[in-house]
Amino acid sequence: SQRKHQEIRAMRSQLKKIEDLGAAMEEALILDNKYTEHSTVGLAQQWDQLDQLGMRMQHNLEQQIQARNTTGVTEEALKEFSMMFKHFDKDKSGRLNHQEFKSCLRSLGYDLPMVEEGEPDPEFESILDTVDPNRDGHVSLQEYMAFMISRETENVKSSEEIESAFRALSSEGKPYVTKEELYQNLTREQADYCISHMKPYMDGKGRELPAAYDYIEFTRSLFVN
Repeated sequence: SQRKHQEIRAMRSQLKKIEDLGAAMEEALILDNKYTEHSTVGLAQQWDQLDQLGMRMQHNLEQQIQARNTTGVTEEALKEFSMMFKHFDKDKSGRLNHQEFKSCLRSLGYDLPMVEEGEPDPEFESILDTVDPNRDGHVSLQEYMAFMISRETENVKSSEEIESAFRALSSEGKPYVTKEELYQNLTREQADYCISHMKPYMDGKGRELPAAYDYIEFTRSLFVN
């Protein structure tokens, strides 16, 4: 990305030559060039757009690398976020309108309620408060990635906290919790819920331990988003 952006920057000198030739033609009162449909103004605008796009892509890649290195968000998750954005960015503008953004979130597993047009949608509005606070109607790739990374980081943190809580319930911090430990430390409803949703714990040889439940797999399955 950086190399490609430098190549685009280097081409600015070619554009300067074209601009100089254009100015010389204007001085000679040649205002209509039958050999091309392009104008120097049009080419300069296109070059600027390409340069801006290069800068945005580079910034976004740097942001993703930083996120991977500092937040614990996996490379696979970042790729999925980016791929999903591109899928919904039909006109390749580098931004999604609110409807496209909502569809994108749903595809990533967000359980957003279906509401009729014009009906209040507080859950989605609270997300827009983060990604489009001034309500210009669009979410850029950069804003979207920052939002998804912060969500994923929150999930990782919450998941670790719950895992630690289960580890504290389990005597000697074992990677499983027993039925007895659940009923001793939780309300009956909570323990019932855990037992009906947790998978039996399997040891290293693939054997099931009696009345032992895998809290690590259970906790991570809560945060698949």
